[in-house]
Order: sequence, then C-alpha cells, then structure tokens
Amino acid sequence: MKQMRRVQRLARRFGPARAFCAALLLVLALLRIADLPALEELRVRTFDTYQVIEPRAKTARPVVIVDIDEASLKKYGQFPWPRSRIAELVTHLTQLKAVVIAFDITFPEPDRTNPAIAADTMVGLDDATRDKLRALPSNDQLFADAIRRSRVVLGESGLSAVSADLDTSLPVTGLAMLGGDPQPFLVRFPGLLRNIPELEGAAAGRGLFSIRNERDGIVRRVPMLMQAQGITMPALSFEMLRVATGTDTILVKSDRAGIKSIAGRGFDIPTDRNGQLWVHFAKHDPSIYVSAADVLDGTAPAARIAGRLVLIGTSAVGLLDTKTTPLDSVLPGVEVHAQVLESVLTKTVLSQPNYAIGAELCIALLLGIIVIWLAPMFGPVTLLAMGAVFAALLVGTSWYFYTQNRLLIDFTYPLLSTTLIYLSLIFSNFVREQRQRQRIRSAFSQYLSPALVAQLAQSPEKLVLGGEEREMTIMFSDVRGFTTISESYKHDPHGLTTLMNRFLTPLTNAILDRKGTIDKYMGDAIMAFWNAPLDDADHQVNACEAALDMLERIDALNAIREDEAAQGGHVYIPIKVGIGLNTGTCVVGNMGSDLRFDYSVLGDSVNLASRLEGQSKEYGFPIIVGSKTALAAKDSFAILELDFIMVKGKREPEVIYAIAGRDDMAQSERFQRLRNLTIEMLACYRSRDWEGALFAIERGRKSDVGQLLELLYDLYEKRILAYRQNPPPDDWNGAFALLTK
Repeated sequence: MKQMRRVQRLARRFGPARAFCAALLLVLALLRIADLPALEELRVRTFDTYQVIEPRAKTARPVVIVDIDEASLKKYGQFPWPRSRIAELVTHLTQLKAVVIAFDITFPEPDRTNPAIAADTMVGLDDATRDKLRALPSNDQLFADAIRRSRVVLGESGLSAVSADLDTSLPVTGLAMLGGDPQPFLVRFPGLLRNIPELEGAAAGRGLFSIRNERDGIVRRVPMLMQAQGITMPALSFEMLRVATGTDTILVKSDRAGIKSIAGRGFDIPTDRNGQLWVHFAKHDPSIYVSAADVLDGTAPAARIAGRLVLIGTSAVGLLDTKTTPLDSVLPGVEVHAQVLESVLTKTVLSQPNYAIGAELCIALLLGIIVIWLAPMFGPVTLLAMGAVFAALLVGTSWYFYTQNRLLIDFTYPLLSTTLIYLSLIFSNFVREQRQRQRIRSAFSQYLSPALVAQLAQSPEKLVLGGEEREMTIMFSDVRGFTTISESYKHDPHGLTTLMNRFLTPLTNAILDRKGTIDKYMGDAIMAFWNAPLDDADHQVNACEAALDMLERIDALNAIREDEAAQGGHVYIPIKVGIGLNTGTCVVGNMGSDLRFDYSVLGDSVNLASRLEGQSKEYGFPIIVGSKTALAAKDSFAILELDFIMVKGKREPEVIYAIAGRDDMAQSERFQRLRNLTIEMLACYRSRDWEGALFAIERGRKSDVGQLLELLYDLYEKRILAYRQNPPPDDWNGAFALLTK
C-alpha cells in the first residue's frame, strides 16, 4: 500500500505533460531509426549548407579531364568518333605519361566505321578493294591494342532493366570482406551495360560510372562499390585508384550497421552504410580540363598530363552529361568523378560514420530528458536562454566536426526533437495557464475591476506581496450627509442596503468605464485609481471624466428616487457626492500579509486626494483636484483655481482646483468671466489687497447668476475679515493651513 502511494505521489510530481513528452521522445527516437525521407532531406540539406559555406579547398590537382568539348567536335566531327581516333587519343596520353586513363564513356557495340563493315556496306567497290578492306585490322582492334599498351579503366553503366545478352565470362575485380557480408547494403542496378569483349579483355580495370541522384536530383554521394545484374563492381573512380596502386583485390570492411569503408593498397575510403562516399565538393575548376583536340593535335602541354590520373569525358552540351551538386547547378558528370579522386588523393574525404545515428539518438534523448525534467521549473526567459545554448552547442559541435575532422554529424534531428519536446511543454503550460486564468477570473471577477482581473489572469505571479512605483491619479468619493439618509432607514436596514447598491453601482460603472480600478469600498465611500495595473497615458483626463460621469449618474438616480418618493409618499433626501482627485508618484501592488492581501496603492499623493475630497463641501464644488491633475486636464475641462493650502501633516503647500464642467462650459462667456474675476480676487488676496479682493468678490456675485461660486466667495470674505483683525505674518505666501484632515 505504501509502495502504491509512493508511486502515485511520483506520478503526480512527474505530471501528465512530462509523461506525454517522454512518450513523444520515444516516438521521435523510433522515427529517427526508421529514417523517414523528411528527416533525411533535412539532414542532407544541412550538409549541403556546410559545403556551400566552406567548400573543399584545392591544395593539389592530381586529376585531369580530357574533355570532348565543343571545340573537339567542331574539329573532328560528331561523336562517337572512330575507335581508331580514340586509340590515337589513348596513345598520345600514354606517351605524355598519364598514370591511369579512364573512360566516362561506354563502347557496347562494334565500331560502325570498322574497315570490314565498310567493305560490306559501301556501294561501288570492286572485289579487290573489298578484300583489302577486310584484311585491315578493325578500329576496335586498334583501340584494344592501344588499351593493352597502357593502363586503361573502361567505364560501365548500371541499367534500370536487365540486359539479356550480358557476357558473364568477362573479367571482374576480386573482392575480399572483413566483417559482415556487405552485399545486402550495396546500391543495386537491375541491369549492366558493358563494353565489347575485345576491349574489356584488354583493359587493366573496369568500373561503373553510374551516379544515382538523391530524391531532389542533387548528387551528394557516389557509390564506391555497387551491384549490377548480380555482379559486384567498383566505381570508376575507385577502380582508377586500384589500378594506379597495383591493388589486386578490393577490401570491404563492414559491421552490423553496414559498410564502413572500402580499401585498396595505400588508401582506405570511409563510406556510409551503403558503400557510398560523401563527395567533398570544391567549386567547378576549369583548370583541370584539357581539350581532346589539343591532345590529338599534340598541342597539349606535357606537364598537364604527366603523373596524373586522366578521365576522358565530355562537357559538350549536346551530349547531355551534366549533374547538379550542392555547389553548382550544372556540372559535367565527369568532374564529379574527378572530385572524388581529388578528395581521396588529398585526404579530404567526408564521412558519416555508422555510429553517427547512435550518437545523434543519444544526444537527442539526453537533451530531451533535460528539457522534460527542467523546463517546468523555469520561466520563459530562462527556457529561451537554455534553448539558445543547446542549439548553439549542437550547431557548433556539428560544424566543428565538419571543419576539423571532415565528419558529417547531424544536429538537425537532436535540435528538432528537443524543439518538439519544448513546444509540447509550452503548449501544456499554455493549457494549464488558461485553466488557471479561468479560475482567477471566477474567483476575483466579483471583487475587482475587469482590467485588474484580466491583468491577474495574464500574470498570476503578481498575486504576491510587493509593489512598484508609478505616477497615478487617485480618487476618493463620499456621499454628503449620508448619516441623515441612514437615519431615515433605521427601521428598514434592507432598504438602506438596496439604496447603497443603487448608488454605488452607477458610481462604480462610471469609474470602470473610464479605465479606473476600484481599490475599496468604505461604507458609502469609494477609493479608486488610474494607471494601474494597466498603463493609461491619459489617466488624469480619464479620472476627471469619471468624476463628471459620477455626478451625472447620481443626478439621474436622484431624479428617479424623487419620482419614487412622490409616488410612495415618503421623504426624499437627495444624494450628493464629493470627489477628490490627485496625481502623483505612488506605490501600487499587493499589500497585506502572507495570508490575506489586497491590490492597493500607498503614498503621499493618496493622502492628499483623501483630504481634497473632504474639502469639497467647504469650497462648494463637488470635484476638487490637485495641481498635477489640473495641469494635465486643463485643455479638456472647465477648471477653476480655488486656493493655495497647507494640508495638515505636509510641509509643502498645494494649489487646488475645481472641475466645474467639460470643455463646452470652459468655452462659455459666463464661465470665462467668472474665472477671470476669481483670478483677480486670488491675486488681490495673496498680495494682501483686501479691498481689491472684496471688490472682485462683489463683482463676481453679480455675475454668478447660478451661484456657482457662492460658498467660495463666503469662505474668502470670512478669511479677509479675519485677516483685517489679525493680519498674517510678514512671510505669509498666501497659503491657508487646513486645521482638519
């Protein structure tokens, strides 16, 4: 039972996301073992990129191509040429001390220009002439004699269909095996195209020049050993090396994974499991080409031929022997064989060892396990950094092996596998966070503003103690005379609760509609703020708009309540609201204890906003704002300067203002006249010109038809009369000290 519980605890700790990713990792390993075409395509494209970035640098040119080019065809006629001319070409190359001569061409039929054939087919010849022609040696015989006097490797071709007249008695190169049987791994061709027996018997070697393109038509690998119509044969390039070194038997080294290398005397060529050499390509090199016409007419420099391996092929457009490589879109096929020989002879061959797949699997499994274990423990930035490090290590290691050891180690599979695991974990985290956000929305939507709920849903980690400094606009609102209203409901507490909900709801909506956040309700009072948790560039203006909206909604509610009171025959007491706004730097965040905390705001600016709300009844304006709020909102509202006050507990005085209405009121002639008179009154008052201040008040009363400034004028008249009796000190700056909070 204890063991079962232990397993259950381990399973919960491991989690379904990790379990899924572990299963995915296993599936990806099986797909790599199966080596799907898509994975192989990605791998070879990566190796192509390596060669494009850093192709093989030529340090020597041990191979020359005798090219049956356009100039040769123009001089000696269309191809195929008579074998006697080919024999002449071989003889010239032999005299120029070519090491081995190989043909990237087949001669599967007798020469149609043989003298005997001419004797039988030409019209108008007499019998004596025909007999003389038949007595002449054939062109094929001349070619065979030239081959016999040199070291020549004849090219053969694999066919896609079985050749019915294949001569199996012709000589083949001997084969020795070290390790397992290589036959199951060899590239196979159903048929084989050989040369005529007369030529085959005279040659020093025979090799297949067939090159099988990859799926995308690009040549990347050339088989060094192939099987064609049941006969195991070396590649043309390998056979040239065998003949050049005097090797009698080809040694094939294999293991359970496939072929490892193919060797001869003095050289050992690493291959893939199918006996194919990854060609280390250099850029197309015209300097290794010599025109066949130059060799035939004796103008080819001897130094270009002597001591070199010679490939005879064609670059003529009409003969269509072109290939696509990672470096060149069009490359004569004969140059592919030349590049193979150069790579081997300069010891710059590429190889993808049989253990590579095991190494790639181990790396992928190790990285996958690390990601599965560690990813849920870290944040997205850390995970991204880890991913970048892993990717850099994989790419860097693969590039190092390519440049320093000429080994092709694939990083794409481990990187792809690790990325899929990572994305799966990210998706599972996304699903989990979505569920968490939904729970947060359900838990807090009844208590916080929609903006705050959305913020917490996006960032649940913010549900911890702590805060941040930012500039904010704070609001305090309170119902004037609420005690009197409450007394009228002393026998109906349920009715009082209903009334509070009726006026708190529109006030709350006015705040939320203007991007505000409700901090708390304190009986009939509301505390709110702007520019947190979401940024609000216009928080001062939005707060002022919300304050005016609150007054308008209370007026609408009062009209409804007045009608209800008239119809119900009970006393109607209007609801009046006072509002204080102030802008300043505050600390906002989750405040409280580890067990219970609220998203709230602290700071001196908060205290001042509360004091301003308390002064709204003294100045006769329902909305009083601090100087920073007024400065930011001055172009959008009818703002009137009220006083220069010293709040109890503060050292610095503050200019306070009233929000009298929106921009339409600010533009009215009546308000502008009252504002100018108020500015004049305040200027006289602060300069101790009591008579001038009283005169401005008198003119203001005459202009204030709606008695908007009645309480303000009464307040200043009372102060001026007091200062007449007891003048302020000499250092008085016009500030009035508030005696109450």
